[in-house]
Amino acid sequence: MSVDPGDELQLTDWRRQVSDLYAEVRRLAAGDVPAALTVWREERERLYRDHPMSPVPVDKRRDFSARHFEYDPTLRFEVVVSSGPAAAPAGVLPLAPGGVTPLAPPPEVGAVTTPLAAPLSLPNSGADTLSFRRIGSVEIPFPIHGPRVLSLFWMEGYSGGLFLPFRDATSGAETYAAGRYLLDGAKSADLGGDPERGSLILDFNFAYQPSCAFDPRWACPLAPPENRLDIPVRAGERIG
Repeated sequence: MSVDPGDELQLTDWRRQVSDLYAEVRRLAAGDVPAALTVWREERERLYRDHPMSPVPVDKRRDFSARHFEYDPTLRFEVVVSSGPAAAPAGVLPLAPGGVTPLAPPPEVGAVTTPLAAPLSLPNSGADTLSFRRIGSVEIPFPIHGPRVLSLFWMEGYSGGLFLPFRDATSGAETYAAGRYLLDGAKSADLGGDPERGSLILDFNFAYQPSCAFDPRWACPLAPPENRLDIPVRAGERIG
């Protein structure tokens, strides 16, 4: 969504506060993840309720209260980014009409045909078209359902940054129908990692709804088919 004239400084302040929040989250999480999660939840709720650039409609901000799944320490991972071609995992499901409920899995899921580094457009909730590059994939060892693979993207233009959206079996009932975000470097949503090992911290307890979940006036890039999981991920923000 483009910035309305006169809102540039407010948007800059929003980004500054979110960036500061994630810096504090990374600092706290090095020794106490639940404490970091508490700060993240409380500060995000404050911003959504009080900041002029909140995605929550103005008439709903005063009484806004975020909802979350219970903290699950088994859903925090340090994963190595694979630089090989990303392939659609067996857990991928297509969207049903309306983008709410998953259909039965297809008999075969082929490899993703868009090569690494080639520009691509992800699904979007609005008319905007944003360019991304698929830079690799991560395998996540879910403790109950087993490993699943998600593609990792880099946002071209704008302010750049890593981007990792996902959709799961809670989407459309307990969470936003079009999915949630784990990482969005353009918005400073970054939980850390080790560039020497080529790893990232992915913690689903910090998964959050995109702005378009609160108000359709926001245009949000969404999870492509390869990042739609067949399992429920009951961690992070919820709406139901």
